Amino acid sequence: MDKIFRIKGWFKKKREKIEFIKEVPSKSKDRALERLYSELGSKHAVKRNLIKISEIGEIKPEEAKDPNIRALGKEE
Repeated sequence: MDKIFRIKGWFKKKREKIEFIKEVPSKSKDRALERLYSELGSKHAVKRNLIKISEIGEIKPEEAKDPNIRALGKEE
């Protein structure tokens, strides 16, 4: 069963500071961070050294704001 992590942070893109909150299903905190870096890098063309994490924590599936993530908790 995967845990759900809520990751908050920001990244720089063209002299702008873009903040994000992302919910990621994963087995561990390290894997969740790896997935986040991969997704942000591919979607926004941002290098890992420009992504700064301010907060990461495990949440319950019913606390997730993303309906797709919430549905993962109901399947199990």
